[in-house]
Amino acid sequence: MSVRPDGRAPDKLRRVRIIRGYMKHAEGSVLIEMGDTRVICTASVEEKVPPFLKGTGTGWITAEYAMLPRSTQTRIIRDAVKGRINGRSQEIQRLIGRALRAVVDLEKLGERTVWIDCDVVQADGGTRTAAITGAFIALYDAMEYLVRTGAIKENPITDYLAAVSVGIYKGTPILDLNFEEDSNAEVDMNVVMTGSGKFVEIQGTAEKRPFDKETLDRLLALAAKGIRELISFQKRILEGK
Repeated sequence: MSVRPDGRAPDKLRRVRIIRGYMKHAEGSVLIEMGDTRVICTASVEEKVPPFLKGTGTGWITAEYAMLPRSTQTRIIRDAVKGRINGRSQEIQRLIGRALRAVVDLEKLGERTVWIDCDVVQADGGTRTAAITGAFIALYDAMEYLVRTGAIKENPITDYLAAVSVGIYKGTPILDLNFEEDSNAEVDMNVVMTGSGKFVEIQGTAEKRPFDKETLDRLLALAAKGIRELISFQKRILEGK
């Protein structure tokens, strides 16, 4: 009998669905669903770079992340109303930007910025990892748009990229935590990896008591399995299958 609330096996991802071209005006966009978590990711091209890159011939990728007011069980106040960016949102958007820049040759992008906007429509755990996995597809499509329009000669993306959560729930290592599991996890970890199996970022926390290296290794192996499956899904999406 599964220890998981939805009956999944410990190493099973939630159902994944990605719709490309979700937003009419963006150079790249997707709606990604992982279980009941839904995130709209858009990629917008701007023909300029931040001041620190001006004149270098190098491009930039940056991200913004937000949760819609009723994406959660209780209403979230918009950042625009509060007059400041939520600390959690700021941390996540920096993570998304770092992750995507790790798989792009920014010199081939030229002096332009790609803005990645990730808006959580519905949250049920794993919003940051879903955002990264979906944003990669939106970014890829934006880069292909630049190639088609002659702005750049070749797609500067160097590798695939995806992310997933893992953790210890009721003493069991599990993959792709939903909200109930995340809220009660003994260990909670987010892992970002490339298609070639290299780590981009690992965020891990002992929520109740410290964990040993053996547990860390098991969780990383579980994350690698999940990310391989997500990247296989991305490849099928981009190949139109």
